[in-house]
Amino acid sequence: MAKRSKFNELVRKIVSTMTRRGGISYLSGASLPQREHVYPAVDKLFVLLFPGYTQGERFKAGEEELFVGRMLGEARAILLEQVERCFHYCCVVKKGKRCACAAKASRAVDGVLEALPGIRQMLKDDVRAAYEGDPAAKSYEEIILSYPCIEAIATHRLAHEMYKRDVPLMPRIISERTHGRTGIDIHPGARIGKSFFIDHGTGVVIGETTVIGDNVKIYQGVTLGALSFPKDERGRVIKGGKRHPTLESGVTIYAGATILGGKTVIGKGAVVGGNVWITESVSAGARVLLKAPEQMIVPHNQSKRCKKNSEL
Repeated sequence: MAKRSKFNELVRKIVSTMTRRGGISYLSGASLPQREHVYPAVDKLFVLLFPGYTQGERFKAGEEELFVGRMLGEARAILLEQVERCFHYCCVVKKGKRCACAAKASRAVDGVLEALPGIRQMLKDDVRAAYEGDPAAKSYEEIILSYPCIEAIATHRLAHEMYKRDVPLMPRIISERTHGRTGIDIHPGARIGKSFFIDHGTGVVIGETTVIGDNVKIYQGVTLGALSFPKDERGRVIKGGKRHPTLESGVTIYAGATILGGKTVIGKGAVVGGNVWITESVSAGARVLLKAPEQMIVPHNQSKRCKKNSEL
């Protein structure tokens, strides 16, 4: 009996933390988008972006239109419901009323789907950039099947189309799944040009207001981030504004470089070396390099003596 009483008391304590709307308790949760439905829809779009590369989704010559029509219809049906949930969340929670969520969802989803041919052309250029930019790449097939940057860039190009259409929640849901799978963190708001290549990719961070031109190549561990966050009179971070850098066309950024600030522009054709820290603009064609550190090689017969004398 005592155990039951303690259990009931625990239940009441947990419920008491759920009385406030919002935060980690969304008591109208049925209207939120559901990741277990969003992800399969995105996977169907990937089948259309890279037909023949996805296990279990094959078609014969002459059946292309039937195949594409089926996949497009299935993806659209799922996305219509889930995007409507996103707009409904925004209307009810932010504005306290319902608006034409279904119509807004239909326009947004159809806009994203109509962008697919253009996205496919951009992805062709991205794969070509990877092949030409990586001497270890043996074929386009190897790149599409194995390079994490292709999944990250393809996901971003889809999520960015949703972002441009002001779809709440879903662009980040999509992009953060890929972030977890690839280690590449690209905010859906970033504007990225043609023939973009991320070599290796692990630890790359590209912020929301980043602008990247055509034919840009970056390596692992690169951060394109914000220099500072302006705050209001109550100390809260002010949202919006250009906070992240601009990379003009033809720029190369080597591993571990950190480039910060919305006013920071890396000029056309510039090369930024590894592990540098940049908070000011760099002119077109410039080279930004660290001085080589002094390297010391201690012979084995001296290393123990050096360690004993605290020289190493």
